[in-house]
Amino acid sequence: MNWKTVALSACTLVVLASCAKSPTGRSQLQLYSSSELNKMGAASYEEMREEQKINDDAEVNAYVRCVSDALIENLPGNYSQMDWQVTVFAEPTVNAFALPGGYIGVYDGLIEVAENQHQLAAVIGHEIGHVIAEHSNERISSNMMVGLGLQLGGILASTQLDNDKAGLLMAALGVGAQVGILLPYSRTHESESDELGMEYMADAGFKLEEAPELWRNMQSASDGESPPELLSTHPNPQTRIKDLEALIPSLQERYSAARAAGNTPDCQRPASVGSSNT
Repeated sequence: MNWKTVALSACTLVVLASCAKSPTGRSQLQLYSSSELNKMGAASYEEMREEQKINDDAEVNAYVRCVSDALIENLPGNYSQMDWQVTVFAEPTVNAFALPGGYIGVYDGLIEVAENQHQLAAVIGHEIGHVIAEHSNERISSNMMVGLGLQLGGILASTQLDNDKAGLLMAALGVGAQVGILLPYSRTHESESDELGMEYMADAGFKLEEAPELWRNMQSASDGESPPELLSTHPNPQTRIKDLEALIPSLQERYSAARAAGNTPDCQRPASVGSSNT
């Protein structure tokens, strides 16, 4: 493939790209349709269910489903009408995910760290935020454009430089793409999903102040070591906690209105996984 072909491909993708806006009003690059992303989500979900051990404890599943349903019922647009599937994985990983098409996965390790329904809702709401903001579409699209750019850079370098210099240039371009484009996109996605997750918590009647508490628990459960924020796909924990706390006042009225309307979730955390459910 020569540089003209790569350049033409890149220009064609830019022309075809959807000029989308995220729920917070941020411009997005989206090269895939929702149906394509939903198929990817379904395939990934089934693969994970086949490869990982599933927790079949009825009480634990009822708890996670209760928290998920309370959030889903209050999601914007058609997302509240989707048939979301929820799976609890019997793994100690402190994590959860949501995938395009309506799929949620929660790991045992997270249920241990999240001390109550509100903290669990903070994570599930955050993961749903990734889906509603179509971050997977944006990330895949960005990777594709960066890949085409690196191909074009490599072809141009090989025609102008000797092999050693061309190799060094391509290595530098690769690092530059990661630090300058792909990682910042990830941090932007994480922060945006934090904001959206807090909105979903407020609308469902979950206690907003428990979101930063969850991240304090996460930090305590970690080994205390994390990469510099510049080179991390996630915001620094302290930055995240500070930003979440700053969001609470602006959502307090929304939370109070939801509670007054009868959104008072009461999901019982099984005694087998620990402490309070207040």
